Amino acid sequence: MTGDSARRDLDARLLALLREDSRTPVSELATHLGVSRALVYAGIARMEQDGTIAGYTVRLGEAHDGRMVRAHVMMTSRPKLLGATQEALAAMPALTALYAIAGEYDLIAMVEAPGLEQLNDVIDAIGMIEGIERTTSAVVLATRLRR
Repeated sequence: MTGDSARRDLDARLLALLREDSRTPVSELATHLGVSRALVYAGIARMEQDGTIAGYTVRLGEAHDGRMVRAHVMMTSRPKLLGATQEALAAMPALTALYAIAGEYDLIAMVEAPGLEQLNDVIDAIGMIEGIERTTSAVVLATRLRR
């Protein structure tokens, strides 16, 4: 394995561990990866510098997940209003992710609320945003895998 491919492999394994728990101590990461702490520190610093790691965040647990109802909301939008539409969507606390997609729809949002009535209100609010022409929603029944 060349130096670059070995580094890429180590970075990929390090990222997988950090995705599981970004608070894992460097010494534990090094032990699990079979490398020195200095190499782990250097890898993290390099990936932060090159933008691979943009930050660290909280991953919500099952207790929170169990209290929330989620839906994917696909939207068609008017191209001339796309910027304002995205700003309005981004301002909604119930929206957890927004993606531009190819195909019949232009955008897909992941939304969550503590109950079906509140989820319905969120979906209605999305449909009322100027620039949104049509929505189709799919309520998430169960999460089978999340990374």
